[in-house]
Amino acid sequence: MDTEVLIVGAGPVGLTLAYDLGRRGVRCTLIEQKQAPAFLPKMERCNARSMEMFRRLGLADKIRRAGLRSDVPMDVFIILAMNQPPLVSQHYPSVEEARAAIRACNDGTQPLEPYQLISQYTLEPLLKAECETLPNVSVRYGCEFVSFEQDAAGVTAQVSSGSGTRTIRAAYLVGCDGGASTVRKQLGITLRGEGNLLELHQALFRCDELFDRIPIGDGPGHGRHYHVADDRATFLIMQDSTRHWTLHAVVDHSEEMKDLFERTVAIPVRYEMLSCAPWRMNLLLADSYGKGRVFLAGDAVHLVVPTGGLGMNTGVGDAIDLSWKLAATLQGWGGPNLLRSYEIERRQVGERNVGASRYASLGRRKWRAQYRPEIRDPTPAGAAARENLIAIAKVEQPKSNEMIGAELGYRYVDSPIVVGTGRSTHFATIARPPGRAPACRMCGSPTAAPFRIASRRDTRSCGLAAPISTRAGSNRRSDPTAHRCRRSTSRMPLRAIFTNTISSCCGRICTSCGAGTVCRTT
Repeated sequence: MDTEVLIVGAGPVGLTLAYDLGRRGVRCTLIEQKQAPAFLPKMERCNARSMEMFRRLGLADKIRRAGLRSDVPMDVFIILAMNQPPLVSQHYPSVEEARAAIRACNDGTQPLEPYQLISQYTLEPLLKAECETLPNVSVRYGCEFVSFEQDAAGVTAQVSSGSGTRTIRAAYLVGCDGGASTVRKQLGITLRGEGNLLELHQALFRCDELFDRIPIGDGPGHGRHYHVADDRATFLIMQDSTRHWTLHAVVDHSEEMKDLFERTVAIPVRYEMLSCAPWRMNLLLADSYGKGRVFLAGDAVHLVVPTGGLGMNTGVGDAIDLSWKLAATLQGWGGPNLLRSYEIERRQVGERNVGASRYASLGRRKWRAQYRPEIRDPTPAGAAARENLIAIAKVEQPKSNEMIGAELGYRYVDSPIVVGTGRSTHFATIARPPGRAPACRMCGSPTAAPFRIASRRDTRSCGLAAPISTRAGSNRRSDPTAHRCRRSTSRMPLRAIFTNTISSCCGRICTSCGAGTVCRTT
């Protein structure tokens, strides 16, 4: 074997997969047809769940240092122009504010990490540099995937570079090569759903002075998104440097984007349009996440609209799930059917997130449909048009920005490797296996995070004892099958434990098997 895992595509998903595999001691080769990471802001936000995963990889602090300043709010506005009072203002806290809220609440309802605004053109070079520090990870840009053949023992891939075509033999192949995935097409796997919903142009502008001049007159303050109430679906996005901005709109020609930028900003500023290209909104899911020794992850298997920010973040979850299973299989401690669980677990998340993105997209389309040509007019008709759009937008726009349920609330229902029953219909901070368990953070006081165990029924398999709030008025309940002792069929009591080995961290364990909640100290 030339390598154990060959990864095609060096976007955030492929890079995350390569880094985690490398940390686990797996030899992997990452190939990318581009010569270097592109200066394109395809995504600009790592959500709370992704930041929890990057924390586990030891990368969260580096990502925050590279991204948007922690004091800048993440507000969202609906506007007519940047120099006019916003029609709708939605406040979303800065990272500093979000961290303070997390510190103040230790009942399992908050994520361990807040989100982070970081542009893809910043994140990719950072992840690339981290991969290149690992001796068992080979990163090759300017190397294009051509084709592959697989057999019972491995995969043989043909790749092309400036020096010609060569063969790479690997135990496994993973296609992280985007919506037009060559790997997926060669597997014969189809994307299904709603394609080509809308075609827009995305223009990247450099404007060094705009951020410092906000607010402009009575216009909106600092924020992340500025949606323009017009008939072109125009919206302006601040990037992590605060000097770069992306503008999306429905236009016929790229040059029109300059005029739209000037009309949106509405004051004279010095700017440069660095790039402009069309793109299409899709809501698509692959029939399968791989075949045999070939797997798919990220946009290769799920395409969502940017509304809600579920694209790259879902792909990072794919990478983390697949990484440990590949490592376990290659290193001999994973069973022969472990890798089958990847599609079972992650495709349902992809399906759910495509649905969540559809829900958000329909909300935004609903308020945008209220646009009327007279909306800017200082007339009774203009006032009525504004009032109607505002009323609808206040209900519908939050669907695009408040996605914490989709981010944290997914479960691996029917996974063959996790004990758990039942299907989740909504997000709740309850530790029902096989979901993401809410748990207390490391605390200095044993009374800082009260827990109540609602059930002590036990069987021969082991799950989690569910932490739930004991605040007045709380009516949450843990799953009655949450704790099942792996060592005893009798009813086993659960006792509180406070141990100095984890700095007076609180939780509860079974006196027989030791199962229970664990404090999130890392």
